[in-house]
Amino acid sequence: MSQITDDYMQSMLKLLKPYTVVLLRATPKRKEPGADQIVWEHGRRLFELRRDRKLCIVCPTFTSNTSGVSGLMIFRTDTEETRKIMDDDPTIRAGIYTYDLFLVEGYPGDSLAK
Repeated sequence: MSQITDDYMQSMLKLLKPYTVVLLRATPKRKEPGADQIVWEHGRRLFELRRDRKLCIVCPTFTSNTSGVSGLMIFRTDTEETRKIMDDDPTIRAGIYTYDLFLVEGYPGDSLAK
């Protein structure tokens, strides 16, 4: 196994790119009648954003999750564009979810394991 040198680490740090992380949280409206259909359309929209290469990673949580977090998404877009995208999301407009944005950096090419 090769050693990770300081020079290697410095060269990798130059490759970091900005991403926006969205942390999605459910509100009590998530349990109201009709919410499932709106969440379904939210999912369709996420697939469109993935197709359009604005959204890199989508990680929904299980309904048994007690943290209050409903999902995590990593966008290629800056925080301003990501906020516009999220504010137009049907679940946000319906008050089913709220969200927090975080500007982060990541290495291009990183991905979830297959």
